[in-house]
Amino acid sequence: MRRQVAAIVATPTTAALAAKAGTSTVPIVFVSTDDPVNAGLVASLARPGGNVTGVYFFLSDLGAKQLGLLRELLPSAVRIAHLINPGNPNVAFATKDVIAAASTLGVEVMPVEAGDVPGIEIAFKSLVAKKAEGLVVAADPLFFSRRLQLATLATRHGIPAIYNVREFAEAGGLMSYGTSLADAFRQAATYVTRILKGEKPTDLPVVQATKFELAINLPTARALGVDVPPTLLARADEVIE
Repeated sequence: MRRQVAAIVATPTTAALAAKAGTSTVPIVFVSTDDPVNAGLVASLARPGGNVTGVYFFLSDLGAKQLGLLRELLPSAVRIAHLINPGNPNVAFATKDVIAAASTLGVEVMPVEAGDVPGIEIAFKSLVAKKAEGLVVAADPLFFSRRLQLATLATRHGIPAIYNVREFAEAGGLMSYGTSLADAFRQAATYVTRILKGEKPTDLPVVQATKFELAINLPTARALGVDVPPTLLARADEVIE
């Protein structure tokens, strides 16, 4: 505020909430994985109200779909771990969604927590002890920042895992399904441009991401001894050779 900026771009949700608490006048454009209405960022998607609008790209809502894809890859797996950050404000909703999906798929979901970098190492030791046959990694800024560590640990311990954006698969993760980060930030940049040209955030509906990507890393699949079904490969938007 002291620097008198023309606009603020904020991500993740916690940063957007901090920006909103700091000003009611400077335009804020968020890029959020969480429902911005439930998070308290906007009044509604169609009519945000106030000085805040942005892009909602659903990652926290895709756990059930990711679990289904992992089960398609591992049809005999019955013990699936769900890596979550207990400090994430959206964790209860995300966990509930995955557990509900597990009951229809006939699998047991085991929540495993990691709230910091050392906690990730501890979490994988727990996964091995619990004999997890697969892993769904929840959407979280910590996990995204440690995607190489997560991919390396999953392969080292022989645990097939699915993640939420293709950057995980590019870092060596087995499989990812989610919305496109690049597309979300391009949409946010478009809104910043419109605001700098005179439009008001209150008049700009929250953009909902529409581009979803399934990425599969075949070298990682071979390292894990996982045969990827041809039907799954055919649906992939990106197959990393």
